[in-house]
Amino acid sequence: MELENGFSAVVTGAASGLGEATARRLARAGVKVAIFDLDKQRGQAVAADIGGIYCHTDVTSDDSVAAAFAQARTAHGQERILVNCAGIATVRKTVGRSKETRRAELYPVAELERVIAINLVGTFRCIAHAAAGMLELPPLADGERGVIVNTSSVAAQDGQMGQVAYAASKAGVLGMALPVARDLMADGIRVNTILPGLFETPMMASLPEKARLSLAASVPFPKRLGHPDEFAELVFYMVTNGYVNAEAVRLDGAIRMAPR
Repeated sequence: MELENGFSAVVTGAASGLGEATARRLARAGVKVAIFDLDKQRGQAVAADIGGIYCHTDVTSDDSVAAAFAQARTAHGQERILVNCAGIATVRKTVGRSKETRRAELYPVAELERVIAINLVGTFRCIAHAAAGMLELPPLADGERGVIVNTSSVAAQDGQMGQVAYAASKAGVLGMALPVARDLMADGIRVNTILPGLFETPMMASLPEKARLSLAASVPFPKRLGHPDEFAELVFYMVTNGYVNAEAVRLDGAIRMAPR
């Protein structure tokens, strides 16, 4: 897809981290970007900085997502690009022990359902809304109508202890990439997936410095955390290279996560 002035994009989770870097990269290419996020203050600030629009969005709600897409399309027109970055992470073992009684404690299933509702179902909800709109667009010269990039994680393939909910949700994002791409292939909509490793994000910044340095040192090469701009550049490549379809790419400095 050759990006042109007037093209529009939706980026979920774009108020910070990987989503923000992606929104900024697309905006630099002349794309009108709608930022879907729950963080109103930060989302509005990023939107103002890149000349985009902020849409308050809860990806677990059909009504919220529908309203956000309607708002974005009223401002920018039908999007040709969707990048799904919204997600959360939790750490909890399948069965733990009470610190007080040392008795077994079951994983609260509601917590697992919440992670899956945001990371997996929320991603699919946005895919469905975007694809439905893209179907109404006239095809470009090469027959392409749109492109979708989803964010999985290396945890989808080598999840660590305590990551059962997160790994399951991200494995779901990875697993649906090929069938969704096949569902949309006849209509000229491409679907790709990125599996990021250890990146400099607000979640990572909340860790103690010693922990961050240890994680960075665990990356084979380069021995550092990934920069959000590096993620954004891969998104940009997947958007602009029309022959990349149904691909899943690890962006991780060759790391393979240990059990713990």
